[in-house]
Amino acid sequence: MATTRYSDASCPLPFAEAFGACLPLPATLDPHFEEALRYVLDNPGSLVRPRMVFQMAIAYGLDEARAKDLAVALEYFHTASLLFDDLPCMDNASERRGVPCVHLGYGEAGAILTALALINRAYALSWKAASGSPPGLQAQALAYLEECLGVNGLLNGQSLDLHYATLPHSRETTESIARGKTVSLIRLTLVLPAMLGGAAAREIQLLERIAMYWGLSYQIVDDLKDVLQSAAEAGKTVAHDALLDRPNIAAAVGVPGAVERLTRFLHLGDRTLGHMLASRASLAFLGKLRNDLQAELVRVTRNASEMTLGAHA
Repeated sequence: MATTRYSDASCPLPFAEAFGACLPLPATLDPHFEEALRYVLDNPGSLVRPRMVFQMAIAYGLDEARAKDLAVALEYFHTASLLFDDLPCMDNASERRGVPCVHLGYGEAGAILTALALINRAYALSWKAASGSPPGLQAQALAYLEECLGVNGLLNGQSLDLHYATLPHSRETTESIARGKTVSLIRLTLVLPAMLGGAAAREIQLLERIAMYWGLSYQIVDDLKDVLQSAAEAGKTVAHDALLDRPNIAAAVGVPGAVERLTRFLHLGDRTLGHMLASRASLAFLGKLRNDLQAELVRVTRNASEMTLGAHA
């Protein structure tokens, strides 16, 4: 067994390799813990998020090593949130990223420890990425990280999600919870790299808006997957929201209403992105990423669109 997966430096590697290599696994690691960690590191998902973070960071002047550290850090945070989300005490899921959930093979304790290992390493990589920015920007960025991941963001959204049964099952409630859970992570993806690069206040404002529209769009897609797709199609456990009484925009306003809401958010995102590109053309790659998102939405919502047409027939 190797002493570590890599030398503890920045991660100048392709993203799939970097995801698996940027968390040191010492020779003294408990074999059961190591096996759980390797299982997660070997199943990274699509890695769309870290690629976006990397491109944003490069566009705002971070060097490749810092950009890669930040990209992997934010993906580790995201992955850890999924491990917690899948636990029996939360969503009790059975499949994630096309494979059985971690707690099924390594127990709840194994999944929790693995998530904590990812979070611990993510903070270390975030601090490394921030260290090259002026002190004022460092403080601003790390405070933003805490805001998005802490009690004002992701954690509060998750708690509201768990107690949705006690809340009004309305569009407003479901979108409020999505702003805490999903939008918080998209905000980090778009805004944090720009913040570390010294983006102007107006650009931060526009990126915040894009993150809001895209984050809510992603959540609607996820909700539609839960309603319309099989586990094989979605690559994760589906049909859980209704069973557990969890927020789902398609359940709150109907599938046609969810598709209409999704279309609205995409339109608003497109308009805001146009304003953003007018002032910073180096972010033109976001147009491609948006088109990739559109392709995913078309694929996932094909049945939903057919249902919408049927409802208006």
